Amino acid sequence: MNLTIMYSIFALIATIVNIATQDIVIRHYNGMFAILASLIIGTGAGLVVKYVLDKRYIFRFRADSAAHDGKTFVLYTLMGVITTVVFWGFEFGFDFFFKTKEMRYVGGALGLAIGYLCKYKLDKRYVFRTEPA
Repeated sequence: MNLTIMYSIFALIATIVNIATQDIVIRHYNGMFAILASLIIGTGAGLVVKYVLDKRYIFRFRADSAAHDGKTFVLYTLMGVITTVVFWGFEFGFDFFFKTKEMRYVGGALGLAIGYLCKYKLDKRYVFRTEPA
């Protein structure tokens, strides 16, 4: 299967996991920090799913040890911080302007799509590079 199609499908899967997790959190907690809590937990869930899919099927990465895999995951997460700012900015922005849960999730999905485009390039260059540093 074409790498672009696979990456897009995996991004869609991670987006669904992220948004669905956010929705579950919001349904069970509606306190003062409900949206922030849902974003943090949803981001974490999507991150783990995307890492597993990317490392195995996109970059065909095999860690030498659990420690190596852990270091790779930390680097993958750090590259994600940059793209998470974009994602959260869109989601919070849509929440601020439209004031509906549905539009907040639309903003989140748009932010994730933009972020994933950037993240692929960062991951290829810095996380799963095949040549020595």
